[in-house]
Amino acid sequence: MKTVFSGIQPSGKLTIGNYIGAIKNFVKLQDDYKCNFVIVDLHAITVPQDPEALREQSEAVATLYIAAGIDPSKSNVYMQSHVPQHAELGWLLTTLTSMGELERMTQFKDKSAGKDSVGAGLFVYPSLMAADILLFNTDLVPVGEDQKQHLELARDIAGRFNHRFGNYFTIPEPYIPEVGARIMSLDDASKKMSKSNPNEGSYIALLDPPDVIRKKISRATTDSGREVKYDPANKPEVSNLIGIYSQISGLSVAEVEQRYEGQMYGPFKKDLAEVVVSVLEPLQQKYREIRESGEIRNILREGAERAGEIAAKNLKEIQHLMGFLPRG
Repeated sequence: MKTVFSGIQPSGKLTIGNYIGAIKNFVKLQDDYKCNFVIVDLHAITVPQDPEALREQSEAVATLYIAAGIDPSKSNVYMQSHVPQHAELGWLLTTLTSMGELERMTQFKDKSAGKDSVGAGLFVYPSLMAADILLFNTDLVPVGEDQKQHLELARDIAGRFNHRFGNYFTIPEPYIPEVGARIMSLDDASKKMSKSNPNEGSYIALLDPPDVIRKKISRATTDSGREVKYDPANKPEVSNLIGIYSQISGLSVAEVEQRYEGQMYGPFKKDLAEVVVSVLEPLQQKYREIRESGEIRNILREGAERAGEIAAKNLKEIQHLMGFLPRG
């Protein structure tokens, strides 16, 4: 079986965009691939974090993974910091990465823009991401548009290592699902729905109560027209809502259009809210059960143990190829 790796930072709230664009696909992938779904807390601290909030959000994200259908008996779900080989390989790969490559990373430019002081961790972030992926000789990486550049760097680093030290690393490929990869903001369809958006009305969080979901969807931006029609170029906001409806309900876009032919936005939005609530309420109930049981700590420990065994073996081989003396 081929290997899949994906990491998500425990900062901000997971949204329905994360669910549709990523987590739903993770649940499908785990039946056909060896999967590592990692909460990348070492990446999170490249910008300042409140320690208590980081602990809470780390556990919340891990629990949401399980509540959404990721099976810990099939996939390794763990904290990045619990497998120290991530950080160790991150340093080794940093020595194979040029300043110029890191300076060209658009995400670094965006996050550092206008700041008087920027941490070195944010600068070398892509080398650690490369280590996350390459540590397991990953074949496929589910990746959004904002991370494509980082994956390309990981591929370059892998090729550089193989050329210098021998053919060891698998060159990872992006995995981009045909549908559901990009859900846009509820208040501005030109921007991706993001858990870091300061406007809470712009996204639906997976743990939003039903009444909050209904209110957010009722207030979602549409346009001055009346037709429930999928036309991203001319009706981007309405098209985004239709896309959400389609992905959550399982109906095709055409079926959604047909269902609301001749109706205005009000009934469409009302029904969309109920469709979203019907999917998220069971997920939220499962989330509460897992949190109350304390089960997530055992899941994370067992996931880290399994991943750690593979990581330790692979890092030992990598160190040997680079010329390090063996321990003991």
